[in-house]
Amino acid sequence: MTSERLAGILISMRLRHAVVAARIFRHETMPVSFQDIVLAFEFVSSGDVGGNTAVLCRSSGKIYWRSDFSDLDQMDELPDDAEDDEQYLAIPDKGELDLGKPLALDFASEHLPDELDEVRSIFSRSGAYRNFRALLIRTKALERWYAFERERTEHALRDWCEENGIELEG
Repeated sequence: MTSERLAGILISMRLRHAVVAARIFRHETMPVSFQDIVLAFEFVSSGDVGGNTAVLCRSSGKIYWRSDFSDLDQMDELPDDAEDDEQYLAIPDKGELDLGKPLALDFASEHLPDELDEVRSIFSRSGAYRNFRALLIRTKALERWYAFERERTEHALRDWCEENGIELEG
């Protein structure tokens, strides 16, 4: 490697660090891939409530993943200052964005109005999602549900990002 090439790389690295430092100073976030936000949201929403955590570092755009149920080496150690709301932002789960029971009721209201009472009944008992899925299969509405859920989830996540000042790429 030539000394000119090495100097160019070092200058580039210094500029990147200067940009990150300026964003931190101005409390700006680095652009984050929307797909990374979606994956973190799905991770946080899986398993028991609070068992999986994902935290976005506003200044770097890095998402830290943590699970109480896994000792895999791929899991991140959360930063010591992860509770700092100015620097970090916890990725929400389905419940925080009303994408659980309220979404299922919205779907039934729009697409299965004759089944709305049954859906309400399903969500008043344990095993709700298993029973809801069985109803969707029986009424041949499973694919419509997946499309509805995907669209509403994307919309809710984009709104959440906008409300929290997260700049998205993609």
